[in-house]
Amino acid sequence: MRFATTLFLMSLLVVSGQMSPCQRARAADWPQWLGPDRDSVWREEGIVAELPDELSIKWRVPVKLGYAGPAVAEGRVFVCDYVRATGDIVNTPGGRDQLEGSERILCFDVPTGKQLWKHTYDRPYKMSYAGGPRCTPAVDGERVYTLGAEGDLLCLNTATGDVLWKKNFLADYGAETPYWGHSAHPLVDEKNVYCLVGGEGSVAVAFDKLTGTEVWRALSTKDVGYCPPTMIEHQGIRQLVIWHPESLNGLNPENGKLLWSVPLVPNYGMSVTAPRQLNNTLFASGMGSVGVLLDLDKLSKTTHLSETSGPKNTDGSAAILWRGKPKQSVYCCNSTPFLQDGMIFGCDNTSGALIGARLSDGERLWETFLPTTGQRRATYGTAFIVRHDKRFFLFGEQGDLILARLTKEGYQELGRVHLLEPTNNHAGRSVVWSHPAFAERCIFVRNDKELVCASLAANESGQ
Repeated sequence: MRFATTLFLMSLLVVSGQMSPCQRARAADWPQWLGPDRDSVWREEGIVAELPDELSIKWRVPVKLGYAGPAVAEGRVFVCDYVRATGDIVNTPGGRDQLEGSERILCFDVPTGKQLWKHTYDRPYKMSYAGGPRCTPAVDGERVYTLGAEGDLLCLNTATGDVLWKKNFLADYGAETPYWGHSAHPLVDEKNVYCLVGGEGSVAVAFDKLTGTEVWRALSTKDVGYCPPTMIEHQGIRQLVIWHPESLNGLNPENGKLLWSVPLVPNYGMSVTAPRQLNNTLFASGMGSVGVLLDLDKLSKTTHLSETSGPKNTDGSAAILWRGKPKQSVYCCNSTPFLQDGMIFGCDNTSGALIGARLSDGERLWETFLPTTGQRRATYGTAFIVRHDKRFFLFGEQGDLILARLTKEGYQELGRVHLLEPTNNHAGRSVVWSHPAFAERCIFVRNDKELVCASLAANESGQ
């Protein structure tokens, strides 16, 4: 009886407008990279139990170049792309491509795919793998935040596309564009927008999300890296985790004060994949068999964390449970690993395999190429991993949506359907390296030619 009454009152609040848009839409939205809680979990109900031979395509709309995944919020889809005017994209790690063109931020209507607005600005590119913006937009109420590949941070009105404030990391901070472009997805959290910027003393910068005013800046390194800022909470204390090419660091999100630091040096400055927390552990890995598992309980004790004061020391080495070795653990790059039931599930950058490794010691229990490159070993094999209930939706680099179970026993594929063509390339193979969004009982995914919305609603597939 109490449950029914609660549902009735909630329905009245939605109809009357007394429930906020965020409350109404949260379960159905995918407002930023990795979803509402930035944890790669899709919590919406009424989703297909199995994949049909073909999905119902609601719409396809043309877009241009981009690795940046879409974000979905309040009935709108936001995506960034690049319109190339001159120059060639070579996609070689040996040099930077030079292009002339413009970056765009596009907004579409969820039900119809109709373009609602676009914002365009000129932006020459000089980077390796110059195929467009990398960062998924982050939507927060009436504002959407975007970060371009050359360091243009914009805050726009979601309804109109009007620019509310903007920054340029080179002009404002002297931050050189990373070799592979700015790739660290902005994090909107409470009052601030957190970004990897670069420049002296400004690897990490907190901006007031309403005005763009700098709140604080922290850390210095030669290279800023590519790893998105990550918020964790342990023992009631929130920490902003920043991994740059020299070390993994915990900061006080209120003032940027360093709480702890652990050396973690990937090859080629490629600190890319966001650290992942599971219970009292924190896992990070990257290029060159570089990885670490930290004990957050020990980390708290050795650094004397406090909400009101800084630590007595920042040496987190005593909290290291293990460091990675060749043929141990999973060393991710393009896609973020998923931690569950004492396991690490992730795509290894060297072999291209999806690997299941034991979290406690990094031992590899199984591997497969089926969701990534198909049947062969290849560098940077990619599948984006999202959990829904007790199974996983994987979007593989060949353009397939895959439904699977991932357990310590192995990979069990439950079905797959082809959604769009891989239009980019790496090392002679065609790939699509863009993280999808799951919202409104649909998948939204893009390549360098189109953005696709396909239904995953149970009632539309006869389930």
